[in-house]
Formats: sequence, C-alpha cells, structure tokens
Amino acid sequence: MKHFAPLIAALLLFSAPWRASATASPWVEGRHYVRLEAPQPTRVPRGKIEVMEVFSYGCVFCNNFQPVIEQLRARLPANAQMVFLPAAFLPAEDWPMFQRAYFAAQSLGIADQAHQAMFDAVWRTGELAIVDSADNRLKSPPPSLEDAARCYERITGIGRNIFLQAARSATVDARIQAANAQIVAMKVPGTPCLIVNGKYRIALESLSSVDEVVDLVNFLIAKESPHRGKP
Repeated sequence: MKHFAPLIAALLLFSAPWRASATASPWVEGRHYVRLEAPQPTRVPRGKIEVMEVFSYGCVFCNNFQPVIEQLRARLPANAQMVFLPAAFLPAEDWPMFQRAYFAAQSLGIADQAHQAMFDAVWRTGELAIVDSADNRLKSPPPSLEDAARCYERITGIGRNIFLQAARSATVDARIQAANAQIVAMKVPGTPCLIVNGKYRIALESLSSVDEVVDLVNFLIAKESPHRGKP
C-alpha cells in the first residue's frame, strides 16, 4: 500500500504563498488529478461540493497530514464540505477496527467532535497506540474495539456500551461494506487520499505545498460548481 511520506513532509515544510496564473490554469488532468472512471455518489447536502479524505487513524501519514487537512477545511468555499471515509487496508495495524469505530461514532453523531482526539490517542498520548514505544514494534494484541469505546466515552461522554452496540450493528456493517467497495471503485492508491465531488482523485505526489493542495481542490470545486457548468 503506497503512502506519501516525502510529499507530506514537503507539504508541511514548504507552504510559501502560491498563486495560479490569471490567464491559464496550471492544473493538468492526468498529472495533478485523475477523473474517476466511475463517479461516486456524494453524501453532502444538495448544492454542496464534497471534498473527501480517505484516511485511517492507524495511518501515521494521515496523522502527519492533519495540519494540511485543517488548512484545507478552513479555506474551502462556502459551497464545499469536508467529509471523511475510513479505509481498512492494513489489518496488522488495526485499520479495520478504527474503520468500524469511526462508523459507529458517525452513527452516534460524534465522529467530527472526536476526530482530532482520536488521532491524538493513537499518535500522541498512546491511549490507542498501535506501536509499542519501547521497541517500535506493532502491539500484540492491538487496541480493541472496547478500548476505542472507552476512548470515545472519555472524549464525548457517550457510554461505552452504547458505542459498542452501535459498532456491532447491521447499520455499521453495511457502511463498512459500502466504504470498502467505494474505495476499490475510486482506485485509492494509499492514504491519505483526496477525492473531489466523487469525480476527481487528487494526485498528491504531484504537489509540493499546502497552497498547491488548497488551490487544486478549490479549482476542482469551481469546476463542479453549478454556475460554472458541468465539465
């Protein structure tokens, strides 16, 4: 599974102001972004443009990409909305558990509230760490769904039993199945990955600054906005 560690380091270190040309777009389809073969349904309100990050709390590169995501979210136009889709690529690193936990939190309306805190629990405080800090090896056993339930209870106040009931529900099972199918359909190469309006996958490896990420995403949002017409 491909990750984008050098790119993410560059994005975090080199975010000097960047501006697109007033006469021509610098963004090239096939180089900076890919049009999906099968456009995907979006989950945002009618009239909104969806900006999706495919991620996992167990992905260290997603954790390192969080400052970029926060800058991107703050600089989206009013007609765009950020959403998150958890991936389950790496069972050895507990990604399927984090995926199920995210969808349980989403069904309970607490996913957004706990989003940064969950990254912190894995990579900062160690509450849900997947790597043993003593020897830098994967923990065995890894954090359990019950551990995640206790963490969400601390963060949000939602009782762990309520959380576990949601996590083991048919609704969450269905969301997991749909997410896995959508990730395959979008040909997500690794995490983090950005998809705009279910149609365009950002080629993050082609970008070198936070401003480039923001400008490319906003270019695609404008491309999809009703007043600009459909491409």
